Amino acid sequence: MSRMDAPPVTDPIGNESPQELPWYVYIMECRDGSFYTGITNDLERRCQQHNEGLGARYTRARRPVVLRYHEQVASRSSALIRECAVRLLTRREKETLVGMAKPRTDTSG
Repeated sequence: MSRMDAPPVTDPIGNESPQELPWYVYIMECRDGSFYTGITNDLERRCQQHNEGLGARYTRARRPVVLRYHEQVASRSSALIRECAVRLLTRREKETLVGMAKPRTDTSG
């Protein structure tokens, strides 16, 4: 099936969209300072879900969460691949990514 033959894409409430909705990879900072990485095609809705306890199990016990970083990608598939790459980053690399790198105070090595 060619792209022209594909069924129309709909948004989260069922409205037809002339083109595929954008996908995002995002990083939330939880109340305890930890990071949560995920994907969505509606950042505002997903942030609200996390803060209402309707998001990922990880963030439910760590509310409130704050969106610290997001990037738009071409497709859901691209978002999943990028999410995996971001999850594999070290804490320091994630801090750099979100623009909040903090000087290391631990001098033990």
